[in-house]
Amino acid sequence: MEQPEKHYGLFTTISMIVGICVGSGIFFKADNILILTHGNVFLSVLVFIIAALCVALGSITIAQLSVRTNASGGIVAYFDEFISKAFGNGFGWFYLAVYYPTILSVVAWVAGLYSLQLLGLPSNLELEMLIGLIFIICAFAMNYLSTTMAGRFQNLTTIGKLVPLIGIGLVSFFWADPSQTTQVTETVAASGQSSFSWIAAMIPVAFSFEGWIVATSIAPEVKNPHRTMPLALLLGPIIVLAIYLAYFIGIVNIGGVDDILTLGDGIVSVIGMRLLGSAGDKILTAFILLAVTGVINGLTLGFIRLPQAMALRGFIPNSEKVKRINFRRGLSLPSVKIAFGLTMVWMIVHYFVQKNLLLGAGDISEIAIVFNYVGYILLYVEVIKLSLAGEIPNKWLGIVVPSLAIVGSLVIIIGGYVSNPTYLPFFLLFCFVVSVAGYIYSKRQDNKETI
Repeated sequence: MEQPEKHYGLFTTISMIVGICVGSGIFFKADNILILTHGNVFLSVLVFIIAALCVALGSITIAQLSVRTNASGGIVAYFDEFISKAFGNGFGWFYLAVYYPTILSVVAWVAGLYSLQLLGLPSNLELEMLIGLIFIICAFAMNYLSTTMAGRFQNLTTIGKLVPLIGIGLVSFFWADPSQTTQVTETVAASGQSSFSWIAAMIPVAFSFEGWIVATSIAPEVKNPHRTMPLALLLGPIIVLAIYLAYFIGIVNIGGVDDILTLGDGIVSVIGMRLLGSAGDKILTAFILLAVTGVINGLTLGFIRLPQAMALRGFIPNSEKVKRINFRRGLSLPSVKIAFGLTMVWMIVHYFVQKNLLLGAGDISEIAIVFNYVGYILLYVEVIKLSLAGEIPNKWLGIVVPSLAIVGSLVIIIGGYVSNPTYLPFFLLFCFVVSVAGYIYSKRQDNKETI
């Protein structure tokens, strides 16, 4: 079997992880984190650190699988190769039918929200969803009609999203406003730690770190992967954590806890005006909107290829039709249609959930992220099994780190339950049913081939 060319070094691998993780979540989840920690800044920072540790431990563990296979397809391929094809298909269906479209729907809604802020129009869920739909249509059209344009747009938005994050963090170090300092101190002192609801803050933070698993897909093309991948997957989350903490502490110093809790996502406008004057809110909001649209584009870029990739393995019905590529476009049109259709379904579900506040301050994407960590635990267990079988000689990487990663995943899962104990079990059950359906479909296909 021909081996892929090894052309990615440590710096490139770390850059990819940072570029994937740093997205839109931090911009519209900061207020959620403060709400769940009762305005306690210290506790919020601690939650960031714990979540980053969970991600780092998980990514190092998954790296042990990524360097032991040349299979493409990322996490689905790991389920396929290290557990079974049926497991790979089951989680492939989850990623196809739930994970990608829920996150894409939520990020598109956020784009609509920031668009209204940029235009100076009052918030309205219906209008936010309509604008989000327009962004999705444009992203799907651009990615299908011109992959070159989509790639250039992604590069532009990657730079754009780092400007407000790093800029606000740096400025806050020199920010001197006694009224804001007093406000933060009083809020924290008054809030205390009245409950364990802070554990629920793990979910919005986990959303902000989401995407790190994608970086493992380039492991077969990384130079000296046994050293490079674990190191990159350790340093990457640490760098993302530093960027996020700089931004979070920055908006607290400049905006004040009380204003963040009161204004929510609208705090961006206030910070923009305090930093850059009357036009500052528009400038900062424009940068953030650019970052959010970049996430929409990146998710779309990956999502429209997923049905076709699964069809190549016979993982979905009508695989023969879905796997056919339009060579002029380099994509499968049926694959694009499937991705778009599933996104539209979840846009409707997201609207219904938000309209009725079924998940409180949360959203449907957080359910997918919680279930994702259930899947990670299964892979972490496989790493421990490999270590016990002698295939991973380093017991620290083969047993200790995976065990800690399992604990970290359980913390995030518990945080998801604490955030919404009423509806979360039903959504998780739905994700489980989707995965079981994929598992059963794969088994039936195997039986047909055997016959």
